[in-house]
Amino acid sequence: MPRTLIEPFRIKSVEPIRMTTRGERERLLEEAKLNVFRLHADDVLIDWLTDSGTGAMSARQWAAIMEGDESYAGARSFFRLEAVIRDLTGMPHFIPTHQGRAAEKVLFSVACKSGNLVPNNSHFDTTRANLEYLGVEAVDLVVPEGLQPALVHPFKGNIDLARVERLLAEHGERIPFGMITVTNNTGGGQPVSMANLRAYSALLKKHGKPLVMDVCRFAENAMFVKMREPGYEDTPIRSIVQEMFSYADACTMSAKKDGMVNIGGFIVLRNAEWLEAARNLLILTEGFPTYGGLAGRDLEALAVGLQEGIDEDYLRYRLRTAEYLGERLDAAGVGFVRPTGGHAVYIDARTVLPDMPVAHYPAWALCNALYLEGGIRGVEIGSVMFGKHLDDGTETYHSMELVRLAFPRRMYTQSHFDYAAEVIADVKKHAAAIRGVRIVKQPKFLRHFTCECAWV
Repeated sequence: MPRTLIEPFRIKSVEPIRMTTRGERERLLEEAKLNVFRLHADDVLIDWLTDSGTGAMSARQWAAIMEGDESYAGARSFFRLEAVIRDLTGMPHFIPTHQGRAAEKVLFSVACKSGNLVPNNSHFDTTRANLEYLGVEAVDLVVPEGLQPALVHPFKGNIDLARVERLLAEHGERIPFGMITVTNNTGGGQPVSMANLRAYSALLKKHGKPLVMDVCRFAENAMFVKMREPGYEDTPIRSIVQEMFSYADACTMSAKKDGMVNIGGFIVLRNAEWLEAARNLLILTEGFPTYGGLAGRDLEALAVGLQEGIDEDYLRYRLRTAEYLGERLDAAGVGFVRPTGGHAVYIDARTVLPDMPVAHYPAWALCNALYLEGGIRGVEIGSVMFGKHLDDGTETYHSMELVRLAFPRRMYTQSHFDYAAEVIADVKKHAAAIRGVRIVKQPKFLRHFTCECAWV
């Protein structure tokens, strides 16, 4: 077979991109207060801000939408989706929500209390914020390899079991459950091995604690297991997925990722301990338990999307796409989290801006430069997202300064990736001209979404 791995789909509908000039982008970025979140999407050429809900649905999904039952209670669309989710997860209790952070909000509100502590490989932004809003301490315990961008390791998303055990021994009374995020978004979209999941689950059970998985990219994680973990090379993806879920007691999911839809999320529970309280809170905030803030048509599209998302041809293409861009960046001397993740490439901003002080937010500065030079919108995963402005006016900073380029599913072609690689290489050549920023206005939580910045 040829070495070129083609897109395993044909394009049936297209959306035009509005081309912009650098002069226009300078003005637009200034108007957006140097925050790419505040840009209008029409002013972005290649939008890699996030892979969450931004992909293209299939012809089968659009057809399923017409089957949507919009009944308020007991719609057949709910039961159709419930059957798919039970088959994949093996869990009997399914609660739909409109997206992942809503699932987190509901579950954490009923399972946690102020003063608790929750370990994870790495909490992503909304997960951490939902816990901290409740007065819960979110503790990141990823393996040391996960904090070294240039180091190649097959499972840099693994949780550090020795540190978990110490935490359980010292603070077990404060821990309502353990979490793990698959794949580990904060650390470069890196996978968690089946062996690590199995051992983490057993360790928590030994201490009487349930395991809650954030599974928004469960299919990509399963494909990494198939490709990298000995003993799984001949195992079907569906079987790997089912084994992954077997180690969890509950899961939250933003279905806008590996659910292949533009909106949706859910909670699944193995037992009924949190079920009644979660459903009651859902009714207060999201809607009746058989629609959870979603239209019937959304439930139908998700039932199809969960099946399409575990297709091995699609997953092989998906992971290879990130790998391809990584190869182009490597040739240009641009550092990134190695090996590439499933849904994104994470540029190590320190390899482009080695002399920029962290107080000038180098990853944020690089994000701005990519937009100015090529109209590319990525997202900073560094000290703006994960640092904090303390009450005494000082700042805390993140351990890594990354720019995530997250790829919407089934949307961009190889020429878009080639264009992006050229832009990034050119930005690296002229890195001395990139300006740092300072924050002039920020909210208490999730400041990266809305903060206003100025050039240093």
